Amino acid sequence: MKLAVVSCSLDPDSRSRLLASRAHELLRAQGADVDWVDLADIPLPLCDGGACYGNENVRAVKTRLREASGILMGVPIYNFDISSAAKNLIELTGRDVWTGKVAGFLCAAGGRGSYMSIMQIAASLMLDFRTVIIPRFVYATGHDFTDGRITGEDVLTRIEGLTADLVRFTNALCA
Repeated sequence: MKLAVVSCSLDPDSRSRLLASRAHELLRAQGADVDWVDLADIPLPLCDGGACYGNENVRAVKTRLREASGILMGVPIYNFDISSAAKNLIELTGRDVWTGKVAGFLCAAGGRGSYMSIMQIAASLMLDFRTVIIPRFVYATGHDFTDGRITGEDVLTRIEGLTADLVRFTNALCA
């Protein structure tokens, strides 16, 4: 079973990248075969519904994610929604990547008010692609970070729970 963790922020000092990185570390420590995909390192075109699908980086990311049975996405929340880079990734990779997969989310936001923001994309993935969504996600705010580190103990515990659920759900779906 192969897994993937995707950092969907284009900001090099991203808090969602810290969440995703911690999840990646935990999965590797558990012995999982896990791929790290960082959108800051892979320039993707905007989805135009046409020529974008032939882009070399799109094809490469699509191949990497297609190999994974379970995917965690580290997403920043901007204006009560996931980042445009995360949405763009889903649009570029589509049904070939997301159908029949397990997916989970690690969210970093400025405040507590947008904690339900992830539900819109989760519902879309479930309905459009039949993605199995882990019914827990990590949501962290600026209070959970200090000097470029995750310091919220509750957040660290929730990341452990999410990574364990990713492995458990993916094993169950692939059995």
